[in-house]
Amino acid sequence: MQVSSMVGLAVTGLLVASVPLAMVWMSSDVDKFRKLAWTVAFLTFDLIVFGAFTRLTDSGLGCPDWPGCYGAANPFLAHADISAAQALLPSGPVTVAKAWIEMIHRYLAMGIGFLIMALMAKAWLEWRREQRAAFNPAVPTALFLLVALQGAFGAWTVTLKLQPVIVTTHLLLGMSLLALVVWLGMRARHGVAAAAPRDALRALAIASAVVLALQIALGGWVSTNYATLACLDFPLCGGKLVPEMDFQHGFTLWRELGKTAAGHYLPFAALTAIHWVHRNFAFIVVALLGITAWRAASRPGLRRIARAIGAVLARQAATGIAPIYLDFPLAIAVLHNAGAALLVLLVTMLNYQTKYRLSATAQARPHP
Repeated sequence: MQVSSMVGLAVTGLLVASVPLAMVWMSSDVDKFRKLAWTVAFLTFDLIVFGAFTRLTDSGLGCPDWPGCYGAANPFLAHADISAAQALLPSGPVTVAKAWIEMIHRYLAMGIGFLIMALMAKAWLEWRREQRAAFNPAVPTALFLLVALQGAFGAWTVTLKLQPVIVTTHLLLGMSLLALVVWLGMRARHGVAAAAPRDALRALAIASAVVLALQIALGGWVSTNYATLACLDFPLCGGKLVPEMDFQHGFTLWRELGKTAAGHYLPFAALTAIHWVHRNFAFIVVALLGITAWRAASRPGLRRIARAIGAVLARQAATGIAPIYLDFPLAIAVLHNAGAALLVLLVTMLNYQTKYRLSATAQARPHP
């Protein structure tokens, strides 16, 4: 890729980052660091949702190279190559629309990368000036390292042609990035207190985070293997409680998309196994997160977040079942991914609040 194209990509990423940076700088909020942290959290959530849209519209290879598009900084400059590929295969992975979807996803990711760099620089400057725990640069630095790793997996997603384990890891890293930046935002908002002794609710919150991460990994595995419609009925699958399944091929991690490790086409029973495991593990997730939300609702300072977890959990169950009965799978699948990201956000907030046992007064106190 030419240097001019690399510069063009960097300038585009900076332009994307400049808008939220300007909004934070010009806001009336005195605490710009906290404002920037929550802005990054909001945009990271948006990036996860748009990333789901990119994957579900088969736009992941809309530009078959990385970081540019046919070596250019944007699809305008690569229009001839994109049009030629589309003419050869109109329904293939490279079309003008898919190229723009993929590059918009990359531009947003680059913008968030620059915002995280600004967040890290601000944390280090304030830490050296004040040594306040709220500005401890460990988390912002970890965010920078995580977004760099996420960028590497974004590149491998393209260069390894949507290999399922790479795409699923890319999703998990995106969710981890969201969780970490929300944790930073909570710390910036509430400050840092001594950790409270563990109790049953704290243990439930931790367990909820673990099972949610496992379910998101299983959901990513379903999506990246195109196994969403492997079971077309509910609660049965193919008319059976336990259908014919091929776990060995379905859960072999290192293999090409649609292929077994030996290079043969993936049998349908493997797709059934992938879907069936995700579907049934969802019952465990709903039960555990439901119990956690119910227990949290008894705490005055946690009632609002408990209600939110319950509402999103119900919506997740609905959007998980809906593709079987409704004929607009793209919108439902994007909503399902957005719900997963919302649960990550809410469960992270719950874990922070239970870890430091924030009082209702502390949570409601106004900020300048």
